[in-house]
Amino acid sequence: MRKSNFALRLQPSLLDEARKLAETEGVALNQLINVAVAEKLSALRTESYFAERIARANIPKALDILKRAGVGNRPLEGDEVLK
Repeated sequence: MRKSNFALRLQPSLLDEARKLAETEGVALNQLINVAVAEKLSALRTESYFAERIARANIPKALDILKRAGVGNRPLEGDEVLK
């Protein structure tokens, strides 16, 4: 895996908090920042993935499928509503 260097400018208070958290977690500050960036990218990619899926959705067809769900099928054991 190729690695690169990047000068990151953080507010002093944010850097202090990141250092404390890295120490608490028992990881290097660099690793903490790498994981944080990876988590953020993953969240943004997931958001755009669902936005793309929503754009392709056929709502009337989905609602029709949901209306048919369970029609003609008796409830199975374990399907009862608990109070």
